[in-house]
Amino acid sequence: MKFQRVLFFVMAVALVSIISFMLLLAVTEMPPYGNPENPPFNLVWERYVYKGVEESGGTNLVSNVLLDYRGYDTLMESTVLFITVVAIMLVWGTSTTKESESKK
Repeated sequence: MKFQRVLFFVMAVALVSIISFMLLLAVTEMPPYGNPENPPFNLVWERYVYKGVEESGGTNLVSNVLLDYRGYDTLMESTVLFITVVAIMLVWGTSTTKESESKK
């Protein structure tokens, strides 16, 4: 039993250390803030604004970007939110069931 706890602790510390190291590496590779050559200052917005209507057929710029250009990303975000709501409802349902069983 003691060996399992020590092994669990060592594995947890190793996992946290690896993730922390990877996050620190990612932060060191980030470009400096405010540099005009940074990726956020690219010219993708011009394509969305000027060619969005003819490429997607919609007149709403926000809907064009969300549904046509970033459709899979939006689908995955919606799926994660749906699964989260279902999980919360299941947890709430089981806690009320246990409370009602203990009262009997």
